[in-house]
Amino acid sequence: MPARHAKFFKFPFRLIRLIGVIVPRRLRADWRQEWEAELRYREEMLAEWDKLNWKTKLDLLRRSVGAFWDALWLQPQRLEDEMFQDLRYGVRMLFKNPAFTTVAIITLALGIGANTAIFSVVQAVLLRPPPFAEPDRVVMVKGASSLLDLGPDSPGGFLSWKEQNQVFEHVAAYSQGSVNLSEGGEPERILTMPVTASFFPAVGKYPALGRAFSAEEEQAGKNRVAVLSDGLWKRRFGADPQLPGQSLTLNGYRFTVIGIMPADFQFPQFPAKTELWIPLTYGDSVLSSEAMDFFEVIGRIKPDFTLAQAQAQMDIVFHRLQHVSAKSQDRDRIQLAPIIDLFVRDLRPALLILLGAVAFLLLIACANVANLLLARAAHRQKEIAIRSALGATRWRLARQWLTESLLLALMGGGVGLLMAVSSTKALVAISPAYIPRAGEIRIDGWVLGFALAVSLLTGVLFALAPAVRFSRQDLSQGLKENANSSASGKPFSRRLLVVAEVALSLVLLVGAGLLIQSFVRLRETKPGFNPANVLTLNLWLPRATYAQPQRRATFYQQLIERVEAVPDVQSVGAVNTLPLSQAARFFIHFTVEGRGSEHESSGGYRVVSPEYFQAMEIPLLQGRDFTIQDNAQAPRVVLINEALARRDFSDGDPIGKRLKIGSLPGPHEIVGVVGSVSQSLDQPAEPEFYLPHAQRPLAYMSIVVRTAGDPRRPISAVRQAVWEMDKEQPVNNIRTIEQVLGDSLSQRRFPTILLGVFAGVALVLAAVGIYGVVSYTVTQRTHEIGIRMALGAQAGNVLKLMVSQGMVPVVIGVCAGLPAAFALTRVLSSLLFGMSATDPVTFGGVALLLTVVALFACYIPARRATKVDPMVALRHG
Repeated sequence: MPARHAKFFKFPFRLIRLIGVIVPRRLRADWRQEWEAELRYREEMLAEWDKLNWKTKLDLLRRSVGAFWDALWLQPQRLEDEMFQDLRYGVRMLFKNPAFTTVAIITLALGIGANTAIFSVVQAVLLRPPPFAEPDRVVMVKGASSLLDLGPDSPGGFLSWKEQNQVFEHVAAYSQGSVNLSEGGEPERILTMPVTASFFPAVGKYPALGRAFSAEEEQAGKNRVAVLSDGLWKRRFGADPQLPGQSLTLNGYRFTVIGIMPADFQFPQFPAKTELWIPLTYGDSVLSSEAMDFFEVIGRIKPDFTLAQAQAQMDIVFHRLQHVSAKSQDRDRIQLAPIIDLFVRDLRPALLILLGAVAFLLLIACANVANLLLARAAHRQKEIAIRSALGATRWRLARQWLTESLLLALMGGGVGLLMAVSSTKALVAISPAYIPRAGEIRIDGWVLGFALAVSLLTGVLFALAPAVRFSRQDLSQGLKENANSSASGKPFSRRLLVVAEVALSLVLLVGAGLLIQSFVRLRETKPGFNPANVLTLNLWLPRATYAQPQRRATFYQQLIERVEAVPDVQSVGAVNTLPLSQAARFFIHFTVEGRGSEHESSGGYRVVSPEYFQAMEIPLLQGRDFTIQDNAQAPRVVLINEALARRDFSDGDPIGKRLKIGSLPGPHEIVGVVGSVSQSLDQPAEPEFYLPHAQRPLAYMSIVVRTAGDPRRPISAVRQAVWEMDKEQPVNNIRTIEQVLGDSLSQRRFPTILLGVFAGVALVLAAVGIYGVVSYTVTQRTHEIGIRMALGAQAGNVLKLMVSQGMVPVVIGVCAGLPAAFALTRVLSSLLFGMSATDPVTFGGVALLLTVVALFACYIPARRATKVDPMVALRHG
């Protein structure tokens, strides 16, 4: 027979040998004689292969394949022999000790649930790609708005820049605004983005219904078209499919709806959701009475360019176009940045800090459960020894520990996932408005995968210590009668885990302590006004209806008089930009009359009505307040704040001095000095000046209403007063000044609350871990304690011994945690106010707190040791 044929026809023999491997071991033992006879028969048949007829050969092949199929069919029994046996045994052991199982599951659920909840935020905000087509090719063009604008000095600047670039498929400009909308329900102020026609191609998203803008619709006179968001379309117009082609009124102008964007599209430039897009046209008066000369730029990079290559090309374009605008002299390049940077803004550091904090919390939970497993394994020492004596290998024992640990981890992960679902809702509720896509924070497939991966990793982590420790135990020692009651070797592993728990907890507690102290100091900072009992609302008069400045001034003056007549209202004022509102603040240059232009200065620019300072309780330090006589026909007047007076008039009295403010007509006489107001509590008050609204009638104003009681009580009356004057005027953003103050602190409050909660949980877990170790030590050393007390040891001596031994790993953990906290808390520097990241009071206070809690956790089981009856202990030793 040729060699290749012999090799081929040995297949049935090799097949039957493979069957002998994959068939379950107990079946191989039961059928040993049958298998051996079958093998001998096939060996004989193979030796006589050349003499066999084709029917016999086919029968041999058929029987071999059939036997192989039967062996595969028996695999569930093989799994039952091994894996299922481990699982069943592990489940029995967990239910046999319900207290241990419950504590371990809750401990793991806290760690896994916190990690899953924070990961859901990180995944939605940092990791989830923007809702654009090929978002990695969409970039922000930083610096373009101040280099090449749509203003009168370079009306073609943006177009020339678009034409000279060679790296972008599309370049688009956009701005921010808001408009009054009255169709479809109650008048409402909605956020609007004026965009160039290339905006939608640049982001790779187009209307789901209708069409996008054309280039011709960027021109004045042809730009009265609008694209609506899916949310606005459904909320205000009932998802009417016939809406495209119909018209609506925006700020008094008629616009034709041409498209509806998809439900998943959102451009997260601003805290609130953009609900409407209109063409960006220079000089258009839809959004304000001012010429719009500020915008942002985005671009879609061509497929054959990397970000670095595109940046190099833009550097060349920048230098080529420097002559277009004098603003270019202040810059040396245009920077390209991934569009995801627009989403995350300043959130990345805070979220990464929280992610690190929950990782620490998970490690503490793992150390705690590992300690519980070590203590439980000591009571199973004889069981392990018996299993080893009966032939169980180290791998078999380690696999049993791993199986039980994974069962615990998966159960803890399941409970943690339930915690994460409710926690995620709470995170969305307390998340500040500046978090983009907060509505997308949810438990999705990625988060579920993360929870599963963390659960499995956790199970492996806390299974390592007991698996390694007890797979190497002394067999003869384990088989002794008192094996379960004797100490299982030196408790080095458990004490080392306590050291790790204490060190990690101290790091979290120090970080939380720093943030909490910083937040308290910030919250106690005086803003310069009294926020109690003040209601505020925003109004924006459309230019189409209120084009004349005098009409705007009359509207606000009459509205203030109407609101002042509402019961419980004490005083009413108006301001163009509320303090602490995080709205855009405007600065303008001015010179003091009699001083040269080289002494030009600048200050914050606000427009207020009479009684604004009274309504906000901002003190008048010198001179007088504005009055109703400071109208358009009266001489121009101005109020300055204390910070500006201190900076520019430190050499004399500012009252009576005259200011030339920017391009505003006429010099303005300083008639008073008012207290400085903070625009951000973590920054010193800025120099500012105030102009009377009657002399500078703006369309946009915030009304402030001070009341005698609950500031929410007159809301309906104030809204009715507005609609009596103009039924199409939306009353927007009604809230109290205390809410404004709270919103200004939201960026710091969010990580402070979460880190404080995580640190509190870590402290509890550390205390439970210390208690468990000392309690287990007392139990294991009951016989020894009985002997000591029988020989005359006093209860105080026993208490001191147990507490001191329990506190040793705590002190070591504190000593190890302090330098770790000193190094790691430096990343919190950007979130702190009025204190250092290495504040010694915080470090010392946290170390003392942790030590006291640990001392209390040691004292409780140590005190139980003093109650040991020597006779009982000796009898059961």
